[in-house]
Amino acid sequence: MRCPRCQQENPPQAKFCLECGARVALTCPKCRSELPAGAKFCLECGEAVASQATAEPRFTSPESYTPKHLAEKILTSRSALEGERKQVTVLFADLKGSMELLADRDPEEARKILDPVLERMMEAVHRYEGTVNQVMGDGIMAGQVPKTLDNRGVDALDSERTGKISGMVR
Repeated sequence: MRCPRCQQENPPQAKFCLECGARVALTCPKCRSELPAGAKFCLECGEAVASQATAEPRFTSPESYTPKHLAEKILTSRSALEGERKQVTVLFADLKGSMELLADRDPEEARKILDPVLERMMEAVHRYEGTVNQVMGDGIMAGQVPKTLDNRGVDALDSERTGKISGMVR
């Protein structure tokens, strides 16, 4: 079974990826029963199951969602940063109430709702030259190395305010 996040091959009985720890076990979108690898329909309720390979195709690695100008900046300053300890700001953000919102929807419909929300979250992070380290279901984990002027608190509040998405999806 291939991990949708890091593409590591895992044994069929694995529930979590041996490489990155992401959940690899299939679950039914309707009744939430755990399913065997390769299942196309739920063995409990008969609901069609989308393959995990199509569950998160757009956000599988930072290369797929990091703007090119930001990636180049990170790569060119890499040697200057290696071995140096710095304080960083870390942000965890997710969509409030997403389980209730998506509970009765099929996976493709849920992705159509979640993807624009995740993109908006990532745009807010990238606006302040932060990097999105992981995309996990309905949320992100991001980090930022502060610039010379330490405006982390103001930037975090502004990023939260401009990236606010409550009420965006109904």
